[in-house]
Amino acid sequence: MRLRPFASALLALSAVTLLAAAVPALRAARSAAPLLPPAEEKAKDALEHSPRHGEYVDIPYAGHAPLRTWVVYPERSSKAGVVLVIHEIFGLSDWIRGVGDRLAAEGFIAVAPDLISGLGPGGGGTDSVASRDDVVSLVRQLTPEESAARIAAVRAWAATLPSANGKLATIGFCWGGGRSFACAAASPPPAAAVVFYGMAPDSAQLLDVRAPVLAHYGGDDARITATVDGTRATLAALGRAYEPHVYPGAGHGFLRQQDARDGANLKAAEAAWPRTLEFLRRALR
Repeated sequence: MRLRPFASALLALSAVTLLAAAVPALRAARSAAPLLPPAEEKAKDALEHSPRHGEYVDIPYAGHAPLRTWVVYPERSSKAGVVLVIHEIFGLSDWIRGVGDRLAAEGFIAVAPDLISGLGPGGGGTDSVASRDDVVSLVRQLTPEESAARIAAVRAWAATLPSANGKLATIGFCWGGGRSFACAAASPPPAAAVVFYGMAPDSAQLLDVRAPVLAHYGGDDARITATVDGTRATLAALGRAYEPHVYPGAGHGFLRQQDARDGANLKAAEAAWPRTLEFLRRALR
């Protein structure tokens, strides 16, 4: 049936009206989405313009140099959960500090230790090392046992924070992702552990995992993703909570390298970060 001109115009007007009503809703949905941590090249500028209070503290570590640690507090009146941020193999970089700042923006106390504190030239840490390659070399010298001991010292310090609510989770990236997964097997375990493209613990330590684990992997990061199915099967048999997500086309380090891989890394980051915040809120409330 052919519509009369008036009816056609009315339908067109209705469509325009519906579209106009939908646009604000779409904009509101976008604005409600949590902001991602800044990409690596934007991290320093984001830190310089952050309204939040971040500071370096020296955490005592018996028999060793103190662990230089970046701490960022949220702006809230109630006590907050602590998120211990474990750096990549690149040490305590501006990017890792930027991740801490974003976590604080979402209401958490972010605690990001420099795990090579005292190992650099003159007893320094990441900031004392001349090149990224040298930082990588120092991080690789940390044994799993030494890494765990340093993280345990930071956990003990964080437990004393007056503004903390007594709950702590870990989050780690690359090398730090593996360390975060290992924390899930610590005694006592944290409230939760988030893993960004990090290796699972070896088969023996995997049996000790108690904390719930949320894990994010790049679909094109075969060295890491090859371990996911086996890890899932082991933890499922033990009745442990393990939630892995593999993002098609994304590569290793996708949250830091958001502009790489023709949009796949950004798409992965936009899915992984809200999942991470929701997971942390459930664990630390």
